Amino acid sequence: MREAWAHFYGTAFWQRRRGQQLLAHPLCKFCADDGVVTPASHVDHVEPHRGDWALFCLGELQSLCASCHNSRKQQMEARGFDIAVDDDGWPTDPKHPANRFR
Repeated sequence: MREAWAHFYGTAFWQRRRGQQLLAHPLCKFCADDGVVTPASHVDHVEPHRGDWALFCLGELQSLCASCHNSRKQQMEARGFDIAVDDDGWPTDPKHPANRFR
């Protein structure tokens, strides 16, 4: 089922903003954080807008490849935190439950 705000993505405003983001940041942020170079094909809102027009228009964006957008980002939104870890094996997301006691 499509979300009620799916039509936002068809606006000229979004198409322009999306193009500017991909031009400025053509590589997937998640892959780059892992040391991998992958062209980005999706523009993602860092904080999910959930239909909030102001956040949709002004929220922070990140460029992602299709794989990261459709898997890792969706898992992050469902869990409420990212499961990526640093070189020592500790989660990098401050919202990860393991970081509550760190």
